[in-house]
Amino acid sequence: MAVRAYLSSMTYRLSALDQTPIAEGSTAADALANTLDLARTCDALGYDRYWLAEHHASPGLAGAAPEALIGPVALATRRIRVGSGGIMLPHYSPFKVAETFALLSALAPNRIDLGVGRAPGSDQRTAFALQRDRSKRMPHGDFPNNLAEMIAYLDDAMPADHPFAALGQTLPSGGGETAVWLLGSSSDSAVWAAEAGLPYCIADFINSDAVPLARLYRERFKPSARLAKPYLMVATWAIAAPTRAEAVRLALPAAMMMAHLIRGELIPVPSVEKAERWAAANPASPQRRRITLGTPAEVHTELDKVAADYGADEMMLVNIMPDHAARRRSYELVAAEYGLAALAKAA
Repeated sequence: MAVRAYLSSMTYRLSALDQTPIAEGSTAADALANTLDLARTCDALGYDRYWLAEHHASPGLAGAAPEALIGPVALATRRIRVGSGGIMLPHYSPFKVAETFALLSALAPNRIDLGVGRAPGSDQRTAFALQRDRSKRMPHGDFPNNLAEMIAYLDDAMPADHPFAALGQTLPSGGGETAVWLLGSSSDSAVWAAEAGLPYCIADFINSDAVPLARLYRERFKPSARLAKPYLMVATWAIAAPTRAEAVRLALPAAMMMAHLIRGELIPVPSVEKAERWAAANPASPQRRRITLGTPAEVHTELDKVAADYGADEMMLVNIMPDHAARRRSYELVAAEYGLAALAKAA
């Protein structure tokens, strides 16, 4: 298909979310090497952006500090946007987050996304351990204020009478605009994104019944200096393989991890063979989230449906597999199905 014809038929962009999975028997160092390799692959394949997730105290996910990963990933790639999916803002000072991402933008000008969320990215004990002040548990109701403060630093738009008003001018310069996103899976996040005039990423892989959030976001959206009209991305599970049967097998390790997580048990990413034995012994284990899987054509068809349900401008694909080669191949198959490389070259 000609590039021009394909451009006219593609209704949403494609991006990747990496949770830096640690396969059983491997190390976090192995997982980080895989992240760099997958980022380079997605860059070459034509994906729009590559985001790194934040998870703490996890034996199965190595991404405890996306702000530490974004720099190496940005330097290892050429054109793809790199960002956080996301920074869990309640753990941090708004000024520190703004300062860090201004520095990252100076390292890779106009390629850095700052996605922020409210969830702890951990259990409650770990969230408490992340606090500097442990005399009391930190409130979550101040998230909108912290979000506004962080953006005010980045835009150097703090009210003149604010005691921190001058700090916006001290941020590392020369990186262009740091794109701020709000991430979430609840009505609160939809409203906050709309009222702040920010692009919004719905975590469909957490809440697969979140279509009403898309409507709420659009209905409540207020144009801002950063965004004139709503822009919605949907992050969803997706696995492509040469056959549907293989894709189903490749999805079993993440299903096993989720079943253990529901019981409060954190495990590394099991092998496909181990997950098959677990699935055979637990046939009634519920699937609590949407997962798009199959051949590239089947994944394309299903992603079209999900994107249409949400009215998504962009789809962000996430998966967890123990076999890095199979995981990379999944993104390669989807990219080839969509013709992403030709689109990136044309752009």
